[in-house]
Amino acid sequence: MSSRREFLAGLPAAALSQRSRAGALPGDIPTAESNASVRMTHRFGDVYGPPGLTNFLGCVQSALDATAVRALSFPPYAQGEMSMDPLANRGDATGVLFVDGEYAAARRETIEFQWFPDRIERRSTTRAIEIASTTILPPARQAVAVRVRVTNRSAARRRTEIKLVLQGGVVRSVALWDATTPGERFNNVSVDDGRSAVVFGSQQGHAFSAQGAWPEPSRVTPGALAFDFDLGPGERREFVFAVALGDTESTALDAMQEAARGFDAFEAACRKQWDDTLAAAFTPGNTIFSGYLPSLATTDPGIRRLFNTALITLLFQRRTTAASVYGTTYVTLAPRYWETTSFLWDTSLSAMMLALLDPEVLRRMMETWMELDVHKHFGTEYLTGAGVGPWYSVNDFAMCRMAREYLRWTGDRAWLDRQVGNRNVIDHLVSYATHWRTLDTNGHGLADYGGVENLLEAVSSYVHEVASLNAANVWCLRFVSQVLTLRGDTAGSSKLRAEASALARRVLDLYVPGKGIWHCRLPDGRMQEVRHCYDFATVLATIGQDLSVSQKKEMVAFFRRELQTPAWMRALSTHDADVAFSVRPDHQWTGAYAAWPAISLTALYAAGEPALALEWMHGIARTATQGPIAQAHFSETAFDPETGGGARKSSSDMPYINDWSCISGSAFLDPIVEGLFGVNAALDGAITAAPRFAGFDPKAELRGLRYQGTGYMVSASGVRRER
Repeated sequence: MSSRREFLAGLPAAALSQRSRAGALPGDIPTAESNASVRMTHRFGDVYGPPGLTNFLGCVQSALDATAVRALSFPPYAQGEMSMDPLANRGDATGVLFVDGEYAAARRETIEFQWFPDRIERRSTTRAIEIASTTILPPARQAVAVRVRVTNRSAARRRTEIKLVLQGGVVRSVALWDATTPGERFNNVSVDDGRSAVVFGSQQGHAFSAQGAWPEPSRVTPGALAFDFDLGPGERREFVFAVALGDTESTALDAMQEAARGFDAFEAACRKQWDDTLAAAFTPGNTIFSGYLPSLATTDPGIRRLFNTALITLLFQRRTTAASVYGTTYVTLAPRYWETTSFLWDTSLSAMMLALLDPEVLRRMMETWMELDVHKHFGTEYLTGAGVGPWYSVNDFAMCRMAREYLRWTGDRAWLDRQVGNRNVIDHLVSYATHWRTLDTNGHGLADYGGVENLLEAVSSYVHEVASLNAANVWCLRFVSQVLTLRGDTAGSSKLRAEASALARRVLDLYVPGKGIWHCRLPDGRMQEVRHCYDFATVLATIGQDLSVSQKKEMVAFFRRELQTPAWMRALSTHDADVAFSVRPDHQWTGAYAAWPAISLTALYAAGEPALALEWMHGIARTATQGPIAQAHFSETAFDPETGGGARKSSSDMPYINDWSCISGSAFLDPIVEGLFGVNAALDGAITAAPRFAGFDPKAELRGLRYQGTGYMVSASGVRRER
């Protein structure tokens, strides 16, 4: 079966119906309904990441049953992890389903999940009682609402008790949020008899979680809401369970009741919010974003799905909360980890889409980091603006990459003279490009990037003088050299170009001839082979022009033989001895981080392999049918594929600890625009396109590609200015 047919076979009905309405050459704006996920079936014990939601103020995740939710957070309010002590840890799920007194998930019956940008649909059957639910985050509210439908699927009348077991853990924290969403282990708990609700209150004060339902439950205890139903065959009853967070008990109770009683209106509002946001993303002069994206018109459903999923992934990370000290921002992960933090590395991998869609926010994020010492932290968090975590060795490359995307797409050269902190932007860029010199501590002429914590964390052998980031240093020098040329500083530009050429030759010394892989060099000069995708993708993408034809062929052969899988990839080859170090799927053999397939696609185009890239892109499109791209997906060789044949999202639980959505999934825009459509958007105001369709839809078009203030259309014949 062709990859195109395989993709169509896995499409949800909502997406297929949208496609049939769209006509022969769809260029329509994506909607919440047209981007439904496949229906994913799981049960207790599965290694699975249940779907999450955002209303752009905060987020929530469904739990592994048909009603429960977890990781509810609207910073600075959260109902999160209740203890960091693994021996004392309490789960943070609330609304946990019991049917006739028994924990439903313990029966290990299957639960069907389907994600939409605006809602989550779940369904399970226990003892012939079907529980179907719809979960939403009402717009502009600190609340979650779950409509629960209870149906008797037996041929006889049934009496049944449906009980939702409740937990609190609510807290208000304006301090720096760390890795996990904060929660208080023991809240004060009370029952509000007048509203048939349970209220959890933080012992620290100023944080309450009100949990209740409409119609009101049959019984309310401090730990549960219970509903008694007497149902004839096929008869259905329903109620809405809601949780709201607030700074006072009355505020939380009012918001809970509003969400429960107004579910239908809020459900429609959620869909409208997402449809309006998606439409704005393609509309010049819209009131939501500071820019806009090109629309993709194509009959190829796989590439269109991958394109739309890249956008939805970015939007899932957008936060417009007043709690942010620097306004609208994009966080890196959701809904469980580092909820208020933006990492330089991950944001840089999303920089093309940000530069097109929201350039003002991207510029502000860069300026925030320019005022920070990027050699001390991996990012900042929005509640305090403080730096977070240790230094990541990629930070200089990340800053240059973001700056290049912003400068080339906007043409805003005046920004280079803007003073940020103690120097102008151009001086910051020169310092990032040349910082490698201070890391040449071993006398080998390459930067030593230190140990495992500064690099990939989960690969113990990927340390010190790595090929990837030293190749990136060459790229940074060449980028800043181009900027200096545009500014008329020919002497400074020439000096950086010469430095880059000499550095590139030293990077090539790390290559392992005949194998397509690279060494890491240790401080004492010893070489150790590492079979990791980050060398493959980054070296080809940054200094591909410095590699020989045979080196490129060997690298591609290694990638196909040891890393590529039908719908995803491994980050580390199973032939590498370091596979025993970790099972984390972002950087190890068990899977790959959100952006590694995206930058590997870019690498394949750089290696002159457009047909291979397109074929693989169709496979990756099956993975994109699960909602936003996860922080990591498991390779299909490590875990069974998800419904539809895509690589399954990682669980966020130990030992995998990778979140359900990651901003870097938006990096799939890059190989579509620059690889498939062959767009070359230069710094100097020249834009060209040499499409490499290689069997792709010959009538496909990118419409409304904004480049330095002008709209362009790209097709098989190249690029032309739009009227």
